[in-house]
Amino acid sequence: MNEQQLNLWQFMAQQSDKLLTQTLQHIGLTFISLIIAVLIGLPLGIFIARRKAFSGPVLGVAGVLQTIPSIALLGFMIPVLGIGPKPAIVALLLYALLPIIRNTFTGVTGVDSSVKEAAIAMGMNKWQLLFKVELPLAMPVILAGVRTATVINVGVATLASYIAAGGLGEFIFGGISLNNTNMILAGAIPAALLAVLFDFLLSMLQHLNLKKLKVAAKVLPVIVVLMACFYFIPSAYGSKLTAGFTPEFMGRQDGNLGLRSKYGLKIHTIVISDAVMYKAAFEKELDVISGYSTDGRLKAYDLVVLDDDKKIFPPYYAAPIVREDALKKFPQLEPTLNLLAGKINDSVMTDLNYRTDYLHQSPERVAKDFLVAHNLLKPSREGHAGTVRIGSKIFGEQYILASMYSMLIKGYTDYDVATKTGLGGTKICFDAMTNNQIDLYPEYTGTGLLAILQPAQRQIDEVTGDKQKTYNYVKAEFEKRYQIKWLQPIGFNNAYALMMRRKQAAQLGVKTISDLKQYLETK
Repeated sequence: MNEQQLNLWQFMAQQSDKLLTQTLQHIGLTFISLIIAVLIGLPLGIFIARRKAFSGPVLGVAGVLQTIPSIALLGFMIPVLGIGPKPAIVALLLYALLPIIRNTFTGVTGVDSSVKEAAIAMGMNKWQLLFKVELPLAMPVILAGVRTATVINVGVATLASYIAAGGLGEFIFGGISLNNTNMILAGAIPAALLAVLFDFLLSMLQHLNLKKLKVAAKVLPVIVVLMACFYFIPSAYGSKLTAGFTPEFMGRQDGNLGLRSKYGLKIHTIVISDAVMYKAAFEKELDVISGYSTDGRLKAYDLVVLDDDKKIFPPYYAAPIVREDALKKFPQLEPTLNLLAGKINDSVMTDLNYRTDYLHQSPERVAKDFLVAHNLLKPSREGHAGTVRIGSKIFGEQYILASMYSMLIKGYTDYDVATKTGLGGTKICFDAMTNNQIDLYPEYTGTGLLAILQPAQRQIDEVTGDKQKTYNYVKAEFEKRYQIKWLQPIGFNNAYALMMRRKQAAQLGVKTISDLKQYLETK
């Protein structure tokens, strides 16, 4: 335990500059959205307290907004507001509205009617009644709603990194993708501490007496605005081009770390989910992205892969990996899964991905069409000799492969299939495998080598130059360490790659990563 803690603190110390930047961004996102939510929610709460006929619809709409999944809400914002802080702030303020509106309504309507009647009898008009009687008496309840909204925003703001808005989610999701517990904790611990700290400070404010509360009400907006300004502190940069890299790519030696160490590439970089970075490049919000060499969006958005002339990206040949105890339990499984061995090359996989990523065909349909075209599809046997559990990561290619394996197992064996798709990054999928939650999923040799096995650099250099050496090494090590077997490779190499818009790359004369570095240094 002490060694793990030491490693965590060492990691946080090494990443202190980046951690500080992301913490400030997280605070800024939280309080910018909170300011706007209060400016909208407080008047709305007062309005429905005065016009109770509107309370049902207003609270109903705010409640519906609260139930929309965070990722979905961010996705809805991107077509309208693009990537970056704007969609994140709008999504966060929508999540913060319900507790603020509801508590304002509850607080104002909960003021004793006899107190209001006495104030009116003293000659107060409706505005004086509101500001001198109702709001001061309702303030503890209103602040309770602001506390709730603040804690919600601190948590949801971790998802802002998916759309290049920064924050502590960059560490969390990068760690999940890289199977790096220290990285996850480096993001999760500060986020949790921020939630606890803000809730504590607001609870102290909530319990102030009326006189002190009036003073705090004047000072609080200034403090909140200052905290919101933290978001803009780290935003300055001088690079002529902007790159969008996934959280996983940022932390990998065959990613941003390798680009810096082997190429000396220095480019302004924002962290973004691979779900939106291709379109962001197409719409000229990003100039360079980290992509995957068989991704269908290459074709959809007319992107070109820059040649990795210094070879920092190892082979990423796909193959199913299966628990050894599952192979013993299901003896028909291995030959069935190997029916896909060597059947899908890079261009075929790119086309299959294009159909799901851009033509929006379902992975099941794409998988079925491929199996039919290659005379591999058989009717389901409706087997009852046990259930094989198939997992997948959360992108189209994995869904397609999982669907193919499911159809093959049902058609060629007496087993049933249960699919657990969309399991997130490498860590989630692999942990599900080692914890006996799934029996198999498609993996990549480069990911197995660098993200899971994480050998010494000498070993990496020894095997990455040859695809067969890489496969042999991960195959042997997985069997020895985890009792997991790599079956025969499917055939395609879905390696990491840097990509640009084809037209822009041609205009800048950039064909290789070294060309990109030279352009950034000379232009």
